[in-house]
Amino acid sequence: MRGPGRRECPRALPDDTLRPPDGPTVLVRGPSPGSPGRPLHRHLMDTVSMPLHLSDLLARTDLRLAVTYDVPPEQLARTIEAATVSDLPTPGKWLQGGELLMTIGLLLPMEPAACRAYVRDAAEGGAACLALGLGQGLPFQEAPEPLVRAAEEAGLPLLTVPDEVPFIAVTKAVFDARADEQRALLHRAFATQRRLTAAAAGDGLLPMLAEWTAATGVDAAVLDPLGRLLATSGPERRTLPAQARELLDRVAARGLRGSASSTAAGQQLEVQPLGARRLRGLLLLTGRPDDAARSVVPGLVALLSLELERRHLSDEPERRRRSALLSELLADEDPSADRARDMLRSVGLTAERVRAVVVEAAGTPGTRTANGAGAAGTGAAGGTADDAAREMAADLALAVPGGLVRVVDGATGPVVEAVVGEEPDVREVLARFAPRCPAGIGPATAPEAVRVSLRQAAGLLAVSRAAGEPAHARQSQASRLLLDLGDGSTLHGYADSVLGPLDLADHGEELIATLAAWLETGGAWDATSRRLGVHRHTVRNRLDKAMELTGRRLDDPDDRFDLWLATRIRRGGAPAAGPGGRPAPPPPGR
Repeated sequence: MRGPGRRECPRALPDDTLRPPDGPTVLVRGPSPGSPGRPLHRHLMDTVSMPLHLSDLLARTDLRLAVTYDVPPEQLARTIEAATVSDLPTPGKWLQGGELLMTIGLLLPMEPAACRAYVRDAAEGGAACLALGLGQGLPFQEAPEPLVRAAEEAGLPLLTVPDEVPFIAVTKAVFDARADEQRALLHRAFATQRRLTAAAAGDGLLPMLAEWTAATGVDAAVLDPLGRLLATSGPERRTLPAQARELLDRVAARGLRGSASSTAAGQQLEVQPLGARRLRGLLLLTGRPDDAARSVVPGLVALLSLELERRHLSDEPERRRRSALLSELLADEDPSADRARDMLRSVGLTAERVRAVVVEAAGTPGTRTANGAGAAGTGAAGGTADDAAREMAADLALAVPGGLVRVVDGATGPVVEAVVGEEPDVREVLARFAPRCPAGIGPATAPEAVRVSLRQAAGLLAVSRAAGEPAHARQSQASRLLLDLGDGSTLHGYADSVLGPLDLADHGEELIATLAAWLETGGAWDATSRRLGVHRHTVRNRLDKAMELTGRRLDDPDDRFDLWLATRIRRGGAPAAGPGGRPAPPPPGR
C-alpha cells in the first residue's frame, strides 16, 4: 500500500560533496606492465561495479516505470544513490543527493507557479528524479500537465509508477542494486590486494607499482625521504611539479605522522609516508582513486613500507663496510693523495674536494632519554641514544653520495661522523634527518686532508648547541659567531661607537653605504662605483670624508676589520654574497 512518507535525517552536505561522478566506468585494455604505454584496469573485466543509472531502472520490466516527457540521454544517465518517499510540499531539505523521490501527490499543488516551486525545491535538494504514483484511490490517474511542464523546464526527469507496483518494490530494486555495487567494490579491492601481495614477492618496488597502476589506472611513484625517485609505474619525469614537491616536503617533514593531497594542473596528487618506525620513503599517487582503489591504498602503503624496510636491513653489511673504510681513512694520519682518492672512489665518491660532518645523536628527536622520557619526533618509535645514532647514520648513508658514515663515542654521547662531497646541500640533509641536533660542518678539503675538516667540524659542535643550528666552518667564521652569539645591545653599541661620527655628519647614511659597499667588494674601487652607480672619484671622496670623521685608516687591517664588523651589525649580521654565492670575507689590508 502506498502512502506519504519522509526520511527523518539532518540536512546533508552539498550535493557535489556526496555524489560520486556520473557516468559509467569505462575499462580500457592495455599492454602488460613490462610493455610500452600505460596499462589501464587490466584485471577488472569481470569485477566491474557499475553504478545504478536511471536508465537501468527504466529497463526493469517488472517495475514498469515510464517517463512523462522526452528525457534527454544525459538525464537518463544520472546515478541513483537511493530511493525515498515523501509527500511534503518542500522535501528538498530532507534529501542528501542522488535520490529517486517518490510521491503520490497528496499535497501536490496544481498551479503552474507552485509546481515550479515544488520541482525547484526537489532539484536544489539534490533529487536525481521524481516519480509520481498513479492508481485507483490515489489523487492522480495520470501525471498532471503543470507538473510535467515544470519538471521538463527544470531538467528533472519525472516518472510514473503504475498502480500495481508498490513504492517498496522500487525502493528494494534501488537498494539491491547499490548492495551489488558495494559487493563488486569489495571484490575488486580484495582482488587488487591479492595481486599486490603476490607482486610483493617479486624483485623490488616496480612490480607492486605496476600492478597497482594496472588495476586502478592511477600512476604511483616511490621516492626517498629527500624526494629522489626510486621507482615509478608511470612516465619518469626529470622534475616533479612544484605542487608535488611541496606535498613531498610537507609529508617528509612530519615523518610517519600524516599524509597530504592537493590538485595540480587538474590532477589529483596524494603523498603517503612509507616506513615502519622511521620514514624510509614517500609514495606519490597521481590520479583520483575510485572507492575500490581507495580502500586498497593502506595495503599498498604497508607492502611498500615492508619492501623499504627489507632494503634497509639488507644494506646493513654494506653500511658496515663503508663505516670500516671511513675508519681506515681517518686512522691514517698522513695518507697519500692517491690512496685517499682511491678509497673514496671505491664507494663512488669522486668529488675533487670533500668535507666532514659531525652530528651529536644524543638529542635526536623521537628517541628516549635515559629516564625513558619520550620526545616528539619524525617517526622513531623510541630506544637508546646508540639506537638513534645508528638509525641516523643509516639515514645519512642513504642520503649522501658515497655513504661514508660511522658512529663513534663522543664526550656527551654517540656522535655520527660522515664524509661527503663538496656539492651536496648538507644543511638540507641535516634538516631532514637530524633536525635540532647539534652539528658541525667542516671546510672543503682535498681527500687526503679530510682529518683536518673532521677536526674543525667536531670543534663546532659547542657553537651549534649555542646557536641552535648547524655550524659551518668558513672564512669570516669568527665574525659570524660574534654576530650570532653576541648580545644584541652590546653589538649595536659597538657599531654605534665606530660609526657614530658618520651618523652625525651631513649625508651620513650615504657615507656608511659607500663604506659598506667598498668593504664588501674587498676594497675594489671600480666594483664599488658600479654597485653604487657613481664615479670612482666620488667613492674616494666619500671614503676620505668617512676616515676623517671616524679617525680610522683604510690601510690599517684592524681599522678595516672594525669598520667591516660595524657595518655588518648595522645590516643585521647577514654576510653579503661574494663570488659563487659564498659569504664575502673581511677585505684584506693593502
